[in-house]
Amino acid sequence: MTNQWRLLHTGLKNSAENMAIDEAILVAHSEGKVPPTIRFYGWDPSTLSIGYFQKVRKEVDMDRLQERGLGFVRRPTGGRAVLHDQEVTYSVIVAEDYPDMPTSVTQSYRVISTGLLEGFRRLNLKAEMVPMESEEEKARYASMGSAACFDSPSNYELVVEGRKVAGSAQTRQKGVILQHGSILLDLDVELLFDVLRFPSERVKERMKRGFLQKAVAINQLRETPVAVEEAVDAFTHGFAKGMGIRLVSGELTSYEEELAERLVQERYGTEAWNLKK
Repeated sequence: MTNQWRLLHTGLKNSAENMAIDEAILVAHSEGKVPPTIRFYGWDPSTLSIGYFQKVRKEVDMDRLQERGLGFVRRPTGGRAVLHDQEVTYSVIVAEDYPDMPTSVTQSYRVISTGLLEGFRRLNLKAEMVPMESEEEKARYASMGSAACFDSPSNYELVVEGRKVAGSAQTRQKGVILQHGSILLDLDVELLFDVLRFPSERVKERMKRGFLQKAVAINQLRETPVAVEEAVDAFTHGFAKGMGIRLVSGELTSYEEELAERLVQERYGTEAWNLKK
């Protein structure tokens, strides 16, 4: 069946392991060894990840990060800094030529975001997808330039009551799309802004106020908090319904595990990769 995908729950991993596993799945899928995959995971310790193109020394206070006991990793995807703390993280790995998967990055975001949209609806949240195509929409969500990811939604990202509730980023390698993102259950804005660099305290406070107006976590919107397991279940059903796929629970293959271990050693666990810009 062409619409049968693998579902992975890999639990809590450290920062290097999480990025290495995503890339290992991408490589294995590109070689035809595994089917398209949706993976849910968490972080231990809580981690600040930065986008592939971000400059560490300009945007991140590494001393403060260590003081706070946070992990740190550079993602293979673009975008800005994300604090992976009280959240469900997902990744979608699928070939670019998968049936009905648009070739453009923007339109593929739309397809994958449909799965997220259905997940939020399953949690009884009135989420909507922001196309960000008109100048009016762009102006409404314009960022003030913070290094933080949830500062503004990009194309086809999810907002609830006008505020961004999921942040996603994408890369394409070896003919395969890797999109991963954060679904916020709770949000520690103080911690996030404590480990980012700003030109001055005044700018930092202004950015923080703007961020709070633009980002929101699921448990800020619901009277009854959502546990991780409930959120994962909702988004599992959401992806299946939204993307018209059948998810079958699976495990990482030994090939993927060995490749992930190598990628930790050679890339995601190294300063050469994480601090390179």
